Amino acid sequence: MAMASIARRRTANLFSSSSKHLYNYSWILTRGFASGSDDNDVVVIGGGPGGYVAAIKAAQLGLKTTCIEKRGTLGGTCLNVGCIPSKALLHSSHMYHEAKHSFASHGVKLASVEVDLPAMMAQKDKAVGNLTKGIEGLFKKNKVSYVKGYGKFLSPSEVSVDTLEGGNTIVKGKHIIIATGSDVKSLPGITIDEERIVSSTGALALKEVPKKLVVIGAGYIGLEMGSVWGRLGSEVTVVEFASDIVPTMDGEVRKQFQRSLEKQKMKFMLKTKVVSVDTTGNGVKLTLEPAAGGDQTTLEADVVLVSAGRTPFTAGLQLENIGVETDKAGRILVNERFATNIPGVYAIGDVIPGPMLAHKAEEDGVACVEYIAGKEGHVDYDMVPGVVYTHPEVASVGKTEEQVKALGVDYRVGKFPFMANSRAKAIDDAEGLVKILAEKETDKILGVHIMAPNAGELIHEAVLALQYGASSEDIARTCHAHPTMSEALKEAAMATYDKPIHI
Repeated sequence: MAMASIARRRTANLFSSSSKHLYNYSWILTRGFASGSDDNDVVVIGGGPGGYVAAIKAAQLGLKTTCIEKRGTLGGTCLNVGCIPSKALLHSSHMYHEAKHSFASHGVKLASVEVDLPAMMAQKDKAVGNLTKGIEGLFKKNKVSYVKGYGKFLSPSEVSVDTLEGGNTIVKGKHIIIATGSDVKSLPGITIDEERIVSSTGALALKEVPKKLVVIGAGYIGLEMGSVWGRLGSEVTVVEFASDIVPTMDGEVRKQFQRSLEKQKMKFMLKTKVVSVDTTGNGVKLTLEPAAGGDQTTLEADVVLVSAGRTPFTAGLQLENIGVETDKAGRILVNERFATNIPGVYAIGDVIPGPMLAHKAEEDGVACVEYIAGKEGHVDYDMVPGVVYTHPEVASVGKTEEQVKALGVDYRVGKFPFMANSRAKAIDDAEGLVKILAEKETDKILGVHIMAPNAGELIHEAVLALQYGASSEDIARTCHAHPTMSEALKEAAMATYDKPIHI
């Protein structure tokens, strides 16, 4: 891949090709840092992964920066009630499950194993607390000003903040970045009370293990939280309107993944619509019907997790005061420099089109402030990896086989099962595979999909390979340490352009 292409950000999927969205942004590079009464070069509204990273990077580039965060703790949804606490519970519940079901076969015998849910929650909360304090420390280190409160636009260069202490302050900036993230998508007729009907936030703080848990939505979050409570003893049923779980996943890998979850006693009701939810009794009664229409049935649960996706969070920002343009989904429209149609106002992360992922938001944040500082930024949404943190994990980057077929590209497929990987066999955790798609004529890698215990760690070799336009032979001829799980990626690459050795 030519070096010039590394600085190119692909944005064809971000906004309409209609001329009304193609603004003239020449003012971005001419808008100065030192004139007028503005107090800050950069003001960031939102202290989540995109926002706090943007604030720190801006300060590192020598820009006077203030970050506004309404929660009172930094890290956003991801750190406080999302990525981090969920991974803590996924790890803790996996340890319990391993102790109960696998330790004996490794020669470790225990008289009894039981769940101490308060201690498990305390470990999760400790991790969250330490990390949020760590970000505050990074703000101090990099001299980022931090305002705790709810920000709303007065003008393109002024933000009014209702502080958590009960006061109000005006924060001025030459460049204001909207990084307010996303919120749980609600479903018609279903009221989330965070006790019996919960969002992912409530699912992270249940006071007891529910006997029956119904998850509405078979996406990343629903399957991860379903896994947590299933390992701890819940009977988990996942209700999904679509015909498949995780519809963005490669079809072949998805089928294996679903079979794995079913072996873990997770039940699936696909092509099923939730008509209503009744909480008048002690439990929760759901009325269901086929997505295509038909006879209704009922399903009972102690707790229902609503996990039907997320929606951009811009409530209260008063974007209408300054005329920031959004699409029908409520996403803020930006150009390749993350600039909105209003001079001096930018947006990053979940509030703009693209994958709603913390690491994507972080990349947005860095690139955005680099552009503001007159440098070149770089984010390629085709190279953003996705991971489902169940066990086994599923990670992917690039195109699925279905997408490659739709493009009409001649391609080859190489696969390698972890059942033939020595490290996986040695630790008795060999479920899964690596699948590589490469262009037939050039051998250029188009997509990589991994289902494995540590797929989320293995995928980054593939991300780097795609980023630099590598061929499958490039990976195959790269020495990998033995015995490691990563050898499965090497063998899959060998299977793509020639033949693997160990199968």
